[in-house]
Amino acid sequence: MAQKVSIVIVSYNVCRLLDECLVSVERALKDVDGEVFVVDNCSSDGTVEKLRPRHPMVHFIANEDNVGFARANNQAIRLSKAEYVLLLNPDTVVDESTIAGCLSFMDTHPEAGGAGVRMLTREGKPAPESRRAIPTPWVALLKMLGFTRRYYMSYLPWDEPCQIEVISGAYCLLRRKALDQVGLLDEDFFMYGEDIDLSYRLLKGGWQNWYLPFEIVHYKGESTQKSSFRYVHTFYQAMLIFFRKHYGHLTFLISLPIQVAIYFRALLALLQLFAMRLHHFINPRQDRQ
Repeated sequence: MAQKVSIVIVSYNVCRLLDECLVSVERALKDVDGEVFVVDNCSSDGTVEKLRPRHPMVHFIANEDNVGFARANNQAIRLSKAEYVLLLNPDTVVDESTIAGCLSFMDTHPEAGGAGVRMLTREGKPAPESRRAIPTPWVALLKMLGFTRRYYMSYLPWDEPCQIEVISGAYCLLRRKALDQVGLLDEDFFMYGEDIDLSYRLLKGGWQNWYLPFEIVHYKGESTQKSSFRYVHTFYQAMLIFFRKHYGHLTFLISLPIQVAIYFRALLALLQLFAMRLHHFINPRQDRQ
């Protein structure tokens, strides 16, 4: 009998978090016919060697290089066979009823191409990133100016299913039929932005994206080094790739301000990182207090 869901987790130097994630996934699959793939992007913390004996039912793929998030996900998706594909971050803990509940919803809503869930922070608060809008030039500009209500779709209720535009890559349940139609993750995105791009392509393909009030805990940021210059470069480069791919046809007078704004925000972020590191260098004792 064919698998119901193929779960794909991409890891990079997050052995402890991944172990906790896999334990939660195994519990959530108790009454679900599923398979689990872990694609490790050349971790240096012994992830595969340590966790393969602890999770013998998991299919581990050990890459010799860090090939990026999109490409690593696609590796496992191509090997998977299930009716649904769940992209899951390694820094998440899945509630026992979440996967089964999401699959039940998808089964009864054939127009749904994908679904996300209520992501909780470490403090137990709903994360705004659980529901997002497509960053059109107008929405992106509003967000950069600090007006985030439209981008995070804050007007939607948290306790009932709602149609949204962007499904977070931290928990992204996809219908295989929809993936076959719109294609896999765009590997031009090394990390960040690929979930926005895929969500947009699902909508353009005539599918619906949904938010479902099932829960996961997302230790956001613990699987990436967001205090690094490489993070800033990768994140804003992803924004530029998305904008040029989907809105490059706009007139120069519209596209130029958006691209300038992206570069400006990237510059501000780099300056903030530089100031923070300079402060740590000048006041090392104060930072340890």
